[in-house]
Amino acid sequence: YVIRQGKSCTNAEDVISCLKEIELLLQYKDGVQAVILNGEDVSEDIRKPEISIAASQVSAIAEVRTFLLELQRSLAQKNNVIMDGRDIGTVILPHAQIKIFLTASAEERANRRFAELQAKGSSVTYKEVFDDIVLRDTQDSTREIAPLKPASDSITVDTTGRSIEEVVQTITNIIDSRCNNE
Repeated sequence: YVIRQGKSCTNAEDVISCLKEIELLLQYKDGVQAVILNGEDVSEDIRKPEISIAASQVSAIAEVRTFLLELQRSLAQKNNVIMDGRDIGTVILPHAQIKIFLTASAEERANRRFAELQAKGSSVTYKEVFDDIVLRDTQDSTREIAPLKPASDSITVDTTGRSIEEVVQTITNIIDSRCNNE
């Protein structure tokens, strides 16, 4: 939204001025979750590399963290959710029933994202995707507010070299084990 308004993602005042204009919803369309920004489905747009970097920049602003905290907690209170994000287990839902910290090497994540973007016709290069991932990881893990890190009570699952089916099975096993022991 900030980019669409022609404002700087690194200027706190620009970003904060946009927050009151944002209505963000999650909806299901044909069984797939959609992210709706002010009435428009932006599910595809938010996966673009430039938006990923912008998200990292704006998420370092305290007012943005507060805005998202309230929104995400509200979603979790109203629904049974599986939520992902870089501070879900440490900040947003610190008392979540199950916390899984998914990780993979930067190379693996760049390969996955590059393949996804190529399938959508993007002309981005692998190096650009890799560099964006490394930059975002650095920005997110070193920010003062809600840095990227696993929660102390999370289970880390390294997905490097694993298929989506293998990862889903691992996560399902963790959930089954935790739910059956409670």
